[in-house]
Formats: sequence, structure tokens, C-alpha cells
Amino acid sequence: MAQLWGGRFTKETDRLVQQFNASISFDQKLCKYDIAGSKAHVAMLAKQGILSERERDLLLEGLDAVLSDVCSGTLLITEEYEDIHSFVEASLIERLGDVGKKLHTGRSRNDQVALDMRLYVREELQETDGLLERLLQTILRLMEEHTETVMPGFTHLQKAQPITLAHHLGAYFEMFKRDRQRLSDLYERMNYCPLGSGALAGTTYPLDREHTAELMGFYGPTLNSMDGVSDRDYLIEFLSAAATSMMHLSRFSEEVILWNSNEYQFVEIDDAYSTGSSIMPQKKNPDIAELVRGKTGRVYGALISLLTTMKGIPLAYNKDMQEDKELTFDAIDTLKGCLALFEGMLATMKFQKEAMKKSASHGFTNATDAADYLVNRGVPFRDAHGIIGQVVLFCIEKGISIEQMQLQELKQFSDVFEADVYEAISMEACVNKRLTVGAPGKKAMDSVILAEREYLDRAAGKLGGKESGF
Repeated sequence: MAQLWGGRFTKETDRLVQQFNASISFDQKLCKYDIAGSKAHVAMLAKQGILSERERDLLLEGLDAVLSDVCSGTLLITEEYEDIHSFVEASLIERLGDVGKKLHTGRSRNDQVALDMRLYVREELQETDGLLERLLQTILRLMEEHTETVMPGFTHLQKAQPITLAHHLGAYFEMFKRDRQRLSDLYERMNYCPLGSGALAGTTYPLDREHTAELMGFYGPTLNSMDGVSDRDYLIEFLSAAATSMMHLSRFSEEVILWNSNEYQFVEIDDAYSTGSSIMPQKKNPDIAELVRGKTGRVYGALISLLTTMKGIPLAYNKDMQEDKELTFDAIDTLKGCLALFEGMLATMKFQKEAMKKSASHGFTNATDAADYLVNRGVPFRDAHGIIGQVVLFCIEKGISIEQMQLQELKQFSDVFEADVYEAISMEACVNKRLTVGAPGKKAMDSVILAEREYLDRAAGKLGGKESGF
């Protein structure tokens, strides 16, 4: 077929060049956004008297028909077209004749694709936000259920101090809450309409860019036409936010993998989110967690790829920018899939409370509290630290925990120890004495859980707020 830009050329494009240059194989994903943008553009052109009302109605009906036929499968998007814009316009011309040729009045493919990508990313932001919200709801439900489930907290992958499962899960709640906030910040920055920027210098047609922006739910038009067609910051920001979310999912997945191991046995993953071995019948593998951990690299790669693509591009539009699509599509699909699967795995996971508590008890996680016990009875902290270090060494040699020592054994290290030490260093006491904001004590956790519930109620489905009329 003839190209939209073929008038200036006297030779056919080399077949290999045509294939290398074309984007229809992947940008067909933008079909509904391209048509939505075209409908808003047509409505604005008619409002400005550039198109007649009859032309407007024919074009709008024709665009609706093209989209309907594509969605039903009666109209196929084939690789004879260079890109999705060419396909839509050619399909319209085939149906409407000369009226269809007026669709492109006052715009360029440069501002057209910039609009399509913004519409696509805006919708994906909302869907991703919804998945993060669902994950946060699941985490919060588990926090509410496990404020008294004692487990070891770790530093350097070594048992450090006793905490609760609610406290541990709460750390991930904060991470994913920040991920939502990043998406909200991005939405506010990117929700401006580039259509009307033309190729780079606007147009001589009396376009009403404010009206076009309003029709599609944007806050307003972009204020520089060169930036309007060449800005990909919002994609880089989305990929950065996606990479951060994947990093959080990967960290959580790593812990699930550890907790699922025979050495920990903290969790049992539901059969629906596990697989077995082709040769070892006893295996139940945490494949979903491992795949989430592995797919994080794909999203990182997309971010680095786009940053590298954009770093040397002069103003305004350059064909390099076509490389933004495939990697963005893949990264967003990867993130959304991982969020959905991880939430399902977490929601159906069984937590082994006794194994968690036993692990905390046998890891000297109450050693700090034993030192605090001595300090509260007048022993200088540095001396108390040394005494408890000797107690721990004694316990290691005997194969026991501190709370399993006899009182006379404890008194060998300090005569300050009394019978009340056992209550002071119990797992529950060690946790519940920690009542500062953000600590694992039950009263502190109950307050945090209430605040997190109020946050979710306030922020339920509130990304953006304006919707497109098309």
C-alpha cells in the first residue's frame, strides 16, 4: 500500500527497510487509544469550524466502526501498514473516501503517538494502582490476623530480635504504599495532552488544545510543542516505579522462598501456587516466588534500555523513540502479572505459627532484652552486654536457650538476676514491651493497623479522577 508520506519519494522503500522501520507488529496495542484520540481531535476540529458537522459525524461513526470491527475480529490489523496510525486512517479512507482524508488535519504522527502512549500509560497506571491496592488489602488482613504471631527478626540473615509476623508484613505494606504514591505523583505530572503540538512547531490551524485536552480527561495541554512530541520522561518514571515495585516483590519473594524451605518451615504455599519435580516426588517448589524474583530483571532492563535510548537524542522527535513501546509494553505486563500472582499466593499461604515462635526462641533473639534487664537493675550497659555475651556462649555449649537456664546458672554470671528474669525475657514480653511508633508491640501495631486501614479507605481507587469522554 502507499505510505502516508510517499508523495516526495520516487522509489519504493526497500522491503527490509520497510520491515525494519515499521512498528505495526507491536503498536497495534495502541489501536483503541489512537481512535479515542482521533475522535477527540475530530470533535475539536468541528467545534473550530475546520470540519463540518456532517464530516464530524461521518468520521466519528467511521472511527467507532473501525474499532468495533477490530475488536470483533472482522477487521484485521496486518503488517502491510507501517503503524497503527496508518492502519486507522487507511481503514477510514476506505470506508468514507475523501472525508476520511481529513482526519489528519492539524496533527502529525509525532503528536499522535505521543498522545496514544500517554492514554495507554494513564490507563495502565490506574490498573497497576488497583493491583497494588488489592495487594495492600491482603497484607493488611494478614497483619490484623498476626499481631501476636511471634517470629524472629533478622539482620545479616541472622536472628536478631523477636518481632511479630504483623510487624514483618507491615514493612512490606509501607513499601507498596510508597509504590502507590509514586504512581499518583507520576499521574499528576503526566496528565497533560500533547495533541496539537504537530510535528514539533504546532500548526497554523486554529486548534483549541484546551478543548481537546478536556475531552480526554487531561488537566490541560502541554505548554511546549517540541517537548510535547519528544517527552518520554513519564515512561521513564513509570518504568522506574515499576522497577521499584518489582524490587519490593523480589525481596518479599526471596523471603517466601526461604520461609518455605525445610530449614525454616515458616510457611506452606498453596498447591495452586506451587509445582513439583519431574524426578523427585517429595518436592513442592515455590515457582511463582522464584519467577517473580527472576522477572524483576526484565523490568530493570526496560528502564535501562529506555534511559540509554533517550540519553543522546536531540530535540525534537527522532525515530529512536519508537523503541519505547515494546519494552514498556512488556515491563507493564510483567509487573501487572507479578502483582496479581503474588497477591494470590500470599492470600492463600498458611503461616506456621509454632515454627516461627520456636525459631525465635532458639536464636537468642531475647539477648538484648536480657541485657536491658540488667541495665534496668543498675548494671552499666557495656557490662550488661558483656555478661549476656558470656551467657549466650554458655547456652551454645549446652545446646539450650537463655530462658532454659536455671536461675543459679544465670547468677554465676551476675547476682543481679532474679526469678522475674524469665518473664522479662519471654518472647511475648520482648515483643510487647516495644511500644514506640513503628515497633512490634501489640498496642503499637494496633495503632498502625488502624492508620493503614484509614489510608486504604481514603485512597481507594483515587488515582487521577478525570476520565476521557472518548
